[in-house]
Amino acid sequence: MLGTVLLASCTATPEAPQAATSSSSPSAAVEDAQFQRDRQSILAMAGNYDVSFDFTETVSFVEGYDLKEPKRSGGHETVIVVEDRGDFISLQHLLVVGPDEAPFVVKHWRQDWQYEPARVLTFIGGNAWAWKDVPSEAREGAWSQTVYQVDDAPRYGAVAEWTYEDGLAAWSAPREWRPLPRRDMTTRDDYHAVDAVNRHVLTPTGWVHEQDNSKLVLRGEPQVLVRESGLNTYRRFDDYPVAEAEDYWAGTADFWEGVRAEWSRIASENDGFAITLKGETEDLYMPLLELAGQVQAGEMALDPALQEARSVIGKYVTADIGDLQDRLRETVADSVSAN
Repeated sequence: MLGTVLLASCTATPEAPQAATSSSSPSAAVEDAQFQRDRQSILAMAGNYDVSFDFTETVSFVEGYDLKEPKRSGGHETVIVVEDRGDFISLQHLLVVGPDEAPFVVKHWRQDWQYEPARVLTFIGGNAWAWKDVPSEAREGAWSQTVYQVDDAPRYGAVAEWTYEDGLAAWSAPREWRPLPRRDMTTRDDYHAVDAVNRHVLTPTGWVHEQDNSKLVLRGEPQVLVRESGLNTYRRFDDYPVAEAEDYWAGTADFWEGVRAEWSRIASENDGFAITLKGETEDLYMPLLELAGQVQAGEMALDPALQEARSVIGKYVTADIGDLQDRLRETVADSVSAN
């Protein structure tokens, strides 16, 4: 936790206070100003938005592969500040879908930001994650962003500095692997992971999430199947049932806090861990979402709901990661070769 650094002296001389004052050098003041500017950039992503999601495959790298049709969708999303500890900020995304007269909320992704992290949790393929140490020179002035799924299981993490060149507040991380997005996980089975450049940039009307994605086949030596360009645009917008998102979070925040705590325990106690389900993890996330709904509706008390949630997570999570090839779900190519 960042805080005020107190400098003590063993000698009670007039020079001691002067020495303490002089330690607040111009460079320290600049660093503090940069830290505060970074914080405001992250917090600026909270709010209510009209969101568009646009993903277009651009270049094929495997003979016989035809580019798929672009996938475009949109909706309304409320981004809530779950926690702000100064050097740590957590933002929860909540989709509000359906007609205005009968809206409902879908818990979406979460993004956690940590200043100067010693390590970051990264995706290593096959529904498994492992800690990666961040060298001191790489963490100085940098923030990690760790993204979590609808059930608060991890998705991916990376480290980079916020920059402010050419009038843009931007955070752009080096390539890191991530699981398949649900738009592909539920509709196709010809690749295993995404090698992605992840960029967040503030705009006059909100912010954008830009992605440069390489879809990877991991059976044997990794092979890029196709490149994809992604652009998620968040435009500030309040003309939707925002209260539904606020009510959902008010009714489920304690439950999801407990779920986050269980995932944090698992991550802190292990160098790495895996979800035993291959591919789509619906058997894990659906029970947790249903438990949250029961808590919100008053149909189930918090403590038994959290006990059941921990049981569900424990059923599908293991510290025995094993071999990547054994964790991968079968693809079309695997089926053809088997026959």
